[in-house]
Amino acid sequence: MTTLGTALIVLAAGQGSRMLSGLPKVLHEVGAQPLLAHALGAGAALDPERVVVVTGHGAARVEAAVGAIAPGAVTVRQDRQLGTGHAVAQARPALADFGGDAVVLYGDTPFIAPQTLRRMAEARAAGNDVVVLGFEAREPGRYGRLITDGDRLDRIVEFKDATETERAVRLCNSGVVMARAATLFDLVAAVGNDNAAGEYYLTDIVQIANARGLRCGAVTCDEAETLGINTRAELAGAEAVFQARRRAEVMAAGVTLVAPDTVFLAADTVFGRDVVVEPNVVFGPGVRVAEGARIRAFSHLEGAQVGAGAVAGPYARLRPGTRLGAGARIGNFVETKNAALGDGVKVNHLSYVGDAEIGAGTNIGAGTITCNYDGVLKHRTVVGTEAFIGSNTMLVAPVSVGDRAMTASGSVITADVPAEALALARARQQNKPGLAVKLRARLLAIKAGLARKAE
Repeated sequence: MTTLGTALIVLAAGQGSRMLSGLPKVLHEVGAQPLLAHALGAGAALDPERVVVVTGHGAARVEAAVGAIAPGAVTVRQDRQLGTGHAVAQARPALADFGGDAVVLYGDTPFIAPQTLRRMAEARAAGNDVVVLGFEAREPGRYGRLITDGDRLDRIVEFKDATETERAVRLCNSGVVMARAATLFDLVAAVGNDNAAGEYYLTDIVQIANARGLRCGAVTCDEAETLGINTRAELAGAEAVFQARRRAEVMAAGVTLVAPDTVFLAADTVFGRDVVVEPNVVFGPGVRVAEGARIRAFSHLEGAQVGAGAVAGPYARLRPGTRLGAGARIGNFVETKNAALGDGVKVNHLSYVGDAEIGAGTNIGAGTITCNYDGVLKHRTVVGTEAFIGSNTMLVAPVSVGDRAMTASGSVITADVPAEALALARARQQNKPGLAVKLRARLLAIKAGLARKAE
């Protein structure tokens, strides 16, 4: 069979009423990515020529997400949710001129493996007109059953319609289907809604296809791949499955997780070899950690790049736009945002560095703050190489400190500091002999007076 390319049809119209949420179900996240992104990522393994996402509930929000996740995708709306067959039919106009295969995926089913979809494509190439993905269920429950005759798929039987013999079958329907696009739409057009729900079920196409003399087959996968999300509990279960898989993947790739069950990864977290991650660390989206770096306990990273051999934490917060150079040190209770810290920079404790550029080899003392926001606009701080910023320095942006310059502890720096200069910006200390005793006595008298009034 000559291949003419593949199209994805991703069904993302459902409300997910059991989630009890104003957020469309497919936009709830696993691994810091929407469920929809996982489905689209799996389908990308087929190198699709077209991607069509069928939206419905919360369509505008889902369409905006599709634009961010898969800019080349087309969205179509299912204004009335009348079943999976009806949903697939909405994609027909978008694929009217498409001559290749189409695969139907679900935006709330995040774990279909790329290799599974490739095996479905192989089954199509082997002569099956319709290929359905099934799985051997440990507890088949009320899943639809795939009834086979040798290597042919004879029909899909819904649990409520199945005989006792058919209910004993453990091969269950995932809902994922692949066929030539034109064939798929012709079969869907023949599906009726003569059922209790009055809906058009995609599963009915198998019986229609066989009646027309077409060949139907089934490919199986692990049950865990077919996990669909309908409740918050199932979402939490999916997160646990995702985290277990990602932790195993990164450890197999040469990363040390000291306490794996306490580390939470995003779908796009990237590690170099010999990275060490201590307990209770959370990686949000967009984090890259280079070879030999160490992320210490109780840290949170998002949208950050950590250079080779750098150390962050414990209790560090690296916000989006943070870039740590090789060998940089970010210590306890330090927050960074939109800040480039050069090689070997040290910010060891109790500081905020935001909207800043810090040159290589510079030391930032405890309690330093880049005062970057004036209530309306953000402003930038630039510190040169091998500078020394004394403890409790306020750098009021926009401001720059030159190479090898220093600021005295407790300074409020409001003007640029030239290279190699020492900046002192604090009031002169004055000592008043005996005044502490007098002041304390006065305060105690005031306190006693207030107590008498309260009586």
